[in-house]
Amino acid sequence: MESPGPADDQLGGRCPPRHEHPRAIRSFVTRAGRVTEGQARALESLWPQYGLEPAGRIDLAALFGRSAPRCAEIGFGNGENLLALAARHPERDYLGIEVHRPGVGRLLLGLEALKLNNVRVICRDTVEVLEQNLPPACFEEILVLFPDPWPKKRHHKRRLIQGPFVRALADHLCPGGTLQLATDWQPYAESMLTVLSAEPLLRNLAPAGGFAPSPRERTETRFERRGARLGHAVWDLAFTRI
Repeated sequence: MESPGPADDQLGGRCPPRHEHPRAIRSFVTRAGRVTEGQARALESLWPQYGLEPAGRIDLAALFGRSAPRCAEIGFGNGENLLALAARHPERDYLGIEVHRPGVGRLLLGLEALKLNNVRVICRDTVEVLEQNLPPACFEEILVLFPDPWPKKRHHKRRLIQGPFVRALADHLCPGGTLQLATDWQPYAESMLTVLSAEPLLRNLAPAGGFAPSPRERTETRFERRGARLGHAVWDLAFTRI
């Protein structure tokens, strides 16, 4: 029997555990949520195929078994957009990062139903994953869609899109790679635009240096539909790594 390679070491053999980490301020609150019977089965039986429990730097080429353009979706929710992209672009590899287990389970069920093999999933804090597990300049595209806006002023410190995190995103983009973001909370959109515009490694792709048109390929998620019912507009941003 051959010794396991890098990809074998990184794929877990069980349901992803809940992780605590030492950062004092987090951009998310771990919600228990209701894991359905199907999602629980997926977290148990499909995690060894799609799940990732990295202990060190991930060799993405070994993990996917090929060299291909790569995209990461951070905080993929229930995985609707990630699943649609992966099905539409089998020539690309996708890494999804999400802390909420019901959403992870739902994505795993979708991957099984569509027989996709170009997606891997990490159930862990994105900040830790970027710092500890992912090599620099490894993605052609990074998506951060509808992160928690933390609307109350006293909670703004919890917002994900802040200077240090944006620099980490830029560091993990290939030159010419794109960073796509979206929110349905206007004050957060304005804050995002300010923070991203201040990062010297990034350049705004919008012609006037403001918000970008909504990308045609983005699949509307349940959360986006709920916001639309409440009358929320959507603000998109698109930046490139220079």
